[in-house]
Amino acid sequence: MGSVKDLEVVRPPEGDVPGTGRFHFSDRYSVFDWGEMPDLIPDKGASIALLSAYFFEKLEEAGMKTHYIGLVEDDRSKPLFELKGPSTTMEIRLLRVLKPGFRDGAYDYSCYEGQKGNFLIPLEIIYRNSLPEGSSVFKRLRSGEVRPEDFGLEEMPVPGEELDEPILDVSTKLEITDRYISWEEARRIAGLSEGELEEIKRVAIYVNRMITEEFSRIGLKNEDGKIELGFDPQRRLMLVDVLGTLDECRFTYKGIPVSKEIARIYYRNTKWYHAVEKAKEADRMRWKELVNEAPEPLPQRLRELISQVYASCTNEITGREWFSDIPPVEEILKEVKDVLSSRTAVA
Repeated sequence: MGSVKDLEVVRPPEGDVPGTGRFHFSDRYSVFDWGEMPDLIPDKGASIALLSAYFFEKLEEAGMKTHYIGLVEDDRSKPLFELKGPSTTMEIRLLRVLKPGFRDGAYDYSCYEGQKGNFLIPLEIIYRNSLPEGSSVFKRLRSGEVRPEDFGLEEMPVPGEELDEPILDVSTKLEITDRYISWEEARRIAGLSEGELEEIKRVAIYVNRMITEEFSRIGLKNEDGKIELGFDPQRRLMLVDVLGTLDECRFTYKGIPVSKEIARIYYRNTKWYHAVEKAKEADRMRWKELVNEAPEPLPQRLRELISQVYASCTNEITGREWFSDIPPVEEILKEVKDVLSSRTAVA
């Protein structure tokens, strides 16, 4: 299915009947839309599965619809409290995926016209509570693609700025390379009504608030994150994919990244990253074919630290020691900061 998890179709969706599937979470990771990177991060898959299940269960308790059924153990779907140990497999309800066509250099979303429900909405909804260094917003502002007022800001923000109110952003989901779009284009290509678009925004704000409150309990800031949604057969919104994890969100602790942003920071000082950026500027459609450099594996100690960050956050948020002999996240991050600082100094 993707670079970090695989989809097993148990029963495909048909017409207005959802199917059943299983996400198999791997220890693979991806940065900068490259796809699978050359090494693995131990326990990452189980950490993501457990943490996302935790948030899906909390959201369903709050009355929100999700595609989550449970985590698989002994070939049976179970809620978190029934699991004897970590699981890397999540059972889900499957919605239809309507893929836009591509004609004359543009995507054609006419397949969404007249659809009632039981399909994935082809958008990613991004919430931003702050604008940390490395946020894609700054690149778009510098290029003139967007203006501060598009986000409700009165002036040009600076890296590290905390926002008084979260801002929402939207990008495509099913194109070769995701691209940020306006809310009007999002509404049009997905075949949404104005009311449905506003409801999607309300759901994003609610999910953001829940994730922010949960991570604040362990001293972490929720900088930004994303959600994905679909329509059930009755065209009611349903949260899908994965949410509230260190892959879907960007967290920090006293300015130190607590997500796969750690890997992004490392790779920004490599020849491979600069080749990727140059290729994307040259051709957004075929950029991967233009990259002659290959990403190098992470240094062993940094890989170990990232693994511990994923495991420690899962232990602390869920309140259960799924992974033993893992230091507190605060302790791990102190060493992460030292490793990244030395790497930047060398570069």
